[in-house]
Amino acid sequence: MQIENSVVLITGANRGIGLAFSRELLARGARKVYAAARDPATVTLPGVHALQLDVTQPDQIAAAVRQAGDVTLVINNAGIAQPGGFLAENSEAVTRRIFETNFYGMLNVSKAFAPVLKANGGGALLNVLSVASWVNGSELAAYSASKSAAWALTNSLRHELVAQKTQVLGLHMAYVDTDLTRGFDVPKTSPETIVQRALDALAAGAEEVLADALTEQVKQGVTAPRPFYLPQ
Repeated sequence: MQIENSVVLITGANRGIGLAFSRELLARGARKVYAAARDPATVTLPGVHALQLDVTQPDQIAAAVRQAGDVTLVINNAGIAQPGGFLAENSEAVTRRIFETNFYGMLNVSKAFAPVLKANGGGALLNVLSVASWVNGSELAAYSASKSAAWALTNSLRHELVAQKTQVLGLHMAYVDTDLTRGFDVPKTSPETIVQRALDALAAGAEEVLADALTEQVKQGVTAPRPFYLPQ
């Protein structure tokens, strides 16, 4: 994937990792960056094209396709989280709400823009996943489940899109210093560092990037005699 002169759509681009992607892509010479958010007024970075897009709304996804028909890179970054385990009283409602954004939102945006990417030469799809794809300690049970599902979705899309020469990159990382992790007293990586590693991997033709040391340890631990996802 050539980032210079690319045309990029980023979901959830008004803050956190999405905002960091916007800044870094402009710095690397992207020709156009569509910065999508539920409220486009919250997109204030100079040089980007603000776009209204709630990934849970099919009509807004269709409108985004009409407005951004020149896209060569789609970054599925929009995501939400809520603390709590599956035995909590409201867990079903919480899980449905989180899956609507983190899984179905990613699915529907990918489906809608796949023909656009094909028409524009193949391009790439970058899905923002998580170390939670492989481990669920119940603190963020529904979020972790949604990221596991999004990882499976990413793996399937990689096979389904190879014929049209669309690169599919899954980005996994642990705690990033954003609003999403504000209440967690743990070591965090800056969103800028995560984004730089993700775009370096994209430019190198990678299909998966483990963007910090903890994520590398967890991935390696999946095949340990007592895997990392079991109670330690």
